[in-house]
Amino acid sequence: MSSALTDLCRYPIVQAPMAGGVSCPQLVSAVAEAGGLGFLAAGYKTADGMYNEIKQLRGMTGQPFGVNLFMPQPNLADPSAVEVYMHQLAGEAAWYETPLGDPDSSGDDGYEAKLAILLEDPVPVVSFTFGCPTRGALDALAGVGTYTVVTVTSPEEAQAAEWAGANAICVQGVEAGGHRCTHRDDPQADDAGIGLLSLVALVRETVQLPLIASGGIMRGSQIAAVVAAGAEAAQLGTAFLVCPESGAHLLHKQALTNPLFARTALTRAFSGRPARGLVNRFVREHGPYTPAAYPQVHHVTSGLRKAAARAGDAQGMALWAGQGHRMARELPAGRLVGLLAEELDAAHAAPSTRSTQ
Repeated sequence: MSSALTDLCRYPIVQAPMAGGVSCPQLVSAVAEAGGLGFLAAGYKTADGMYNEIKQLRGMTGQPFGVNLFMPQPNLADPSAVEVYMHQLAGEAAWYETPLGDPDSSGDDGYEAKLAILLEDPVPVVSFTFGCPTRGALDALAGVGTYTVVTVTSPEEAQAAEWAGANAICVQGVEAGGHRCTHRDDPQADDAGIGLLSLVALVRETVQLPLIASGGIMRGSQIAAVVAAGAEAAQLGTAFLVCPESGAHLLHKQALTNPLFARTALTRAFSGRPARGLVNRFVREHGPYTPAAYPQVHHVTSGLRKAAARAGDAQGMALWAGQGHRMARELPAGRLVGLLAEELDAAHAAPSTRSTQ
């Protein structure tokens, strides 16, 4: 690990920022106390909501942690396509007895207000999703002592992040659960994702920055693999989603290892942007017809997803999951960090053990 990342966490284990309440202070503090680097997810929260979680987390741990921000999104959606999709969802609204949301809600996720708070009262690490900040923003964060990470899905995005002044790159392979973190949402590239090991190698040959590898990682042996490929650390989301400290809905946690949900797929059905989740009824029925319209579709389906959760209906929920979801282990977060570290040590020791036989 690089010295900067070593200063942030004892183990090369990063808990991914998972929006929607999953990456709550309880989860982040447990990961941090165990020697990993935990992330709060500011996405979909107000600036005040983000700051309240930061203050709560500081009361729970003195260890370093990170906060993830969503970059503002350009309004490229076709309003008529969104309207057609809303008509298609009318039956869902009737079934769950809840109105569809307003597609014209804010598209910038309160980015400037959140950034202002993080500059006024700095945190150790800030990462970015759905784009690359300006050099001015990254320099400002560096000026207050914050380590910055930009999430990328291609060597070109990694190069842009390096040029902008990021301290590190989070490389997201196509195996990852949740939203694809592409800097530009191109519907023509929905099936063009690169697998994690290949992507780490490609980015390693493109930039000089430390890399954090993310996508489908569930075991310490996989952490060893991405480190061998050129990463300094691994970021895990789905692995931590089932922990008791996680804020994920119980149905979501249970679905990860339920044989009823046999596979994942990239779908725009819930948000209008490609995201990997368990294939359920909603994905099958609506995914093929969803327009490229983020965050408009996210706002439209918000009430439906909440109503499905209240009704105990996993078939109508956004069950984000990486490709390794069946390997999820329902362990306390601190114990999971320790077990991953043990598996990583065992993987590192394995070659020398074989050589003596």
